[in-house]
Amino acid sequence: MSIKDELKPIILEMSYEQREVTLASGRKSNFYFDGKQTTLHAKGGLLVGKAFWEEVKKFEGPIDGVGGLTLGADPIATATSIAASLEGESVHAFIIRKEPKGHGTGQWLEGRKNLPPGSRVVIVEDVTTTGGSSIKAVERAEEEGLVVLGIITLVDREEGARENIEAKGQVLRSVFTRSEIVGA
Repeated sequence: MSIKDELKPIILEMSYEQREVTLASGRKSNFYFDGKQTTLHAKGGLLVGKAFWEEVKKFEGPIDGVGGLTLGADPIATATSIAASLEGESVHAFIIRKEPKGHGTGQWLEGRKNLPPGSRVVIVEDVTTTGGSSIKAVERAEEEGLVVLGIITLVDREEGARENIEAKGQVLRSVFTRSEIVGA
């Protein structure tokens, strides 16, 4: 059984809900993917790390790090870094804060010592709708001197993220699309 075949039922059980919600983009929707329910699940997190690592390897190397905006990216970045390490690769996780640290160094990016300027990274997300959070993560990472190779999402809701991200000159890869999870 493939990683995706094992992961899909966990996403359906833990992360997918049919109910009225307001998304981060401000849009209303009659369904919701709470990716954190899968990425923080014991087996789900392991499978997410493996699935993301398979997608990361599709980018031209070397890849120095994976990360994104806190909170959705945090467990994904860690799991992906561990999956890479299990294959003998050194791909560090990093976290981009929503605002700079209010004390100490005032950093935007956690994991900085592992990723000097010029490090090649991939941005990770749990769910993309319009791509706004992903684009924000790319901009912040680039301001920190990192070279962003692309973005990977667990679930692309297929509501404009790919088009918006590509319009900014980035690549979006998805482990799943909404259609692959719940049908068209």
